[in-house]
Amino acid sequence: MSGISGVGQGVRYGQLASGVRLQTAADGAAELGIAEKENIQTTGYEVGSNNAKSAQEVANISDAALGSITDYLQRIRELALSSMNDATTTDSDRATYQQEIEQLKKGISDVAEQTMYNTNKLLDGSRTEFQVATDGNGGSASVTTTNATLEALGIADFDVTGSFSLDTIDQALETVTQARGTMGAQYNALDYLQNYNSTAAYAHTATASRLEDLDYPQAVEEKKKQETLQQYALMMQKKKQEDEARKSAMFWT
Repeated sequence: MSGISGVGQGVRYGQLASGVRLQTAADGAAELGIAEKENIQTTGYEVGSNNAKSAQEVANISDAALGSITDYLQRIRELALSSMNDATTTDSDRATYQQEIEQLKKGISDVAEQTMYNTNKLLDGSRTEFQVATDGNGGSASVTTTNATLEALGIADFDVTGSFSLDTIDQALETVTQARGTMGAQYNALDYLQNYNSTAAYAHTATASRLEDLDYPQAVEEKKKQETLQQYALMMQKKKQEDEARKSAMFWT
């Protein structure tokens, strides 16, 4: 630590005990003001990093849910392909396939409805963008999710007992895949943001530390000098009093 040791006010035992030079404005008003601003900046970057971590949790939860939806869609596609085989598939078979498809669609609907973070629904279309405060100066980033309801994916009425196209399922799968790719990119961007915040917070902390911290060896040496000077002053005062008393006694005799 290389802070100024506070010659103007003298080193106090409180400073030595705490290792902090700027305990009051009297210890250095200008330096204290700068140090406080640096500490505010540090706090802002630390809060921004915490916000970024929360946003990454949103991305993780959404991605896991979309992974489940992908599994449902792939199974629906398998059943749709099976139903297209006229050589071995009967209308009764297609009706059975459709029953399973309806259950799979319900699974997708449940995931879209129930996926949430801190009571905020992430995939039902009610909200698809979340703002994240990234520092203490108003900086922000956004995390986007997707609408994964049956209607948004275009499969609400998908039915293999009638006329249908595999393109419907393929397009739904493409929508989900693109959404997951966006999630991954956003997660990585938030990682970079946290790394920047850590570097910035460290720099501001170092600046505040240089202003606030006590140069301990120098302060101890200065304190010894102060105590020596105080002892010398007391000795000189005592000697003066003794000299004055001696002169006074000689005068009266």
